[in-house]
Amino acid sequence: MFATINSFLDRIDNLVWGIPLIVAILVTGLFLTLRLQGVQFSNLPRAFRLMRLGREKNAAGEVSSFGALCTALSATIGTGNIVGVATAIVAGGPGALFWMWLAALFGMATKYAECLLSIKYREVKADGHILGGPFYAIEKGMGKNWKWLAMLFAFFGTLVGLFGIGTFTQINGITSAVNNFFDPQNTHMVALFGNSYSLTVVIAGVIIALCAALVIIGGLKRISSVAQVIVPFMVVLYFCMGIVLLLVNAAKIPAAFVEIFQGAFGLKAAAGGMMGAMIVAMQKGIARGIFSNEAGLGSAPIAASAAQVSQPVQQALVSMTGTFLDTIVVCTITGLAIVISGSWNTGLQGVAVTSAAFSTGLPFLGRAVPFILMLCLVFFAFTTILGWDYYSERCIEYMSNGNMAVVYIYRWLYIICLCIGPYMTVSAVWTIADIVNGLMAIPNLISLLALNGVVVKLTRDYLASLPAGSDIPS
Repeated sequence: MFATINSFLDRIDNLVWGIPLIVAILVTGLFLTLRLQGVQFSNLPRAFRLMRLGREKNAAGEVSSFGALCTALSATIGTGNIVGVATAIVAGGPGALFWMWLAALFGMATKYAECLLSIKYREVKADGHILGGPFYAIEKGMGKNWKWLAMLFAFFGTLVGLFGIGTFTQINGITSAVNNFFDPQNTHMVALFGNSYSLTVVIAGVIIALCAALVIIGGLKRISSVAQVIVPFMVVLYFCMGIVLLLVNAAKIPAAFVEIFQGAFGLKAAAGGMMGAMIVAMQKGIARGIFSNEAGLGSAPIAASAAQVSQPVQQALVSMTGTFLDTIVVCTITGLAIVISGSWNTGLQGVAVTSAAFSTGLPFLGRAVPFILMLCLVFFAFTTILGWDYYSERCIEYMSNGNMAVVYIYRWLYIICLCIGPYMTVSAVWTIADIVNGLMAIPNLISLLALNGVVVKLTRDYLASLPAGSDIPS
C-alpha cells in the first residue's frame, strides 16, 4: 500500500516540479535581477546595515524590521538546511548544490520583489494588526478580476503550512534526529497505528507538539519574540561548527567544488546519461533550494508585511538577506560537509547523511557532533513550525474574510498534523512538501511578472532619495 502511495506521489511531484516550473522560477529570478540592475548584489551591504533599525514610531506594523526578518528566517531555516540539502544531494548528486546556489542568487531578487509588493499593498485592520502577502498584491496590484488567483495562492499556502513545510517535514525531521541520537538501533519500541516506533520518536513528537501549541496560541508577537532569541543563536552555533569542519578539512574543499560543478552538468555521467544526470541535479537542487529559502514561494512577504516600517524598499532589502543567509551560508556549509565526507553515497537517508558527514569531518569531537547537530535541527525545525503556522493563518484569514473563529480552528488542525507527522515515511513527507510548494509558487510568480514595473519604480525612487553615504531617505 505504502509503495503504491509513494509511487503516485512521485508521479505528481515530477509533474509539478517538471522543467516548466524550474525554468519559470529561474527565469523570473533572472528577469527581476536584470530589471532591478542586480539590486541583490549592489545593495547587499546596505541591506545588512538596515537590519539594525528598530520600529519606526509613526509607521504601521506589528514587529520591528529585525523581528520580521527573524520571523521569516524562523520559517526558512529548518530541516531544509540540514535534511533537505542531504536529500537533494543523495537524489541528485553533489551537483544539486550548484543549482541551489544559482536559484538562491536569482532568488534574492525574487524575495526582494515579493516582499516589496506585499508591504506596499498590505492592509491595516481595525484592531491595528497587519494582513499582507501575495494575495493582497494580486488583488490590489493586478485588480479585482484576479482575486481568484489570490484565493488560489492562499489555498495553496494553507496546504503548505498544514501538509508541507510547516508540520510534517519539520516534526518528522525533529523526531528522526532525536531517534538517531538517543536510540539509533531502535531498541526501545512501542506499537502504534499498526506499526512499531521508537519510544524516542513518540516522546519527542509529544513534547514538540505541546511546546508548539503553547507558542502558537499566543499569535505573531509571541512567535516573533521566540524567533528573535532562537534563530540568531542557533545559526551562529551551526555556522561555527561548520566553519571548524571546513577549516579542518580545507585540503578537501577544492576537490569538493570540482565534484559539485562536474555533477551540476552531468560531466561524470556516461555520454548518453549526461543530460539526464544534469536534469535530475537541477530538479532536486532547485526544488530543495526553494523549500529551504522559499524565494518565489510567497511566504516570507507575509512576515515582511508586518514590519513597522514606512518604506517598502527598506524592508524588502532586509528580507532578501534571508535567502543569502539561508542558502549561500547555511546550506553551503551542510552541502560541503556532505560532499567532502562522501556520506551522500553510503546508502544513508535524511538527517543520518548530515550527521555522518559532520561526525566524519570532526572525529575529535566524538558524540558532541551528533548532539549539537540534533540540537540545531530541533530548534531550527521548531521555529519553522511556528513561522509556518503564522503564514498559513494569514492565508486562512484572507480566505475567510477575517473570520478569526476559522483561524482558531485551523490552529488546532495544525497541532493535530504535528501529532501525525512523526509517523509518516520520510520519502512521502518530502514528496508532499515538494508538490504543495510548487503549486504555491505558480500564482506568486505570475504576480511578480505582472507587477515588476511597480517594483522597479519604487526601487528607483527610493535609491534616488538617499543622501550620499546614507541608507535612510532624507
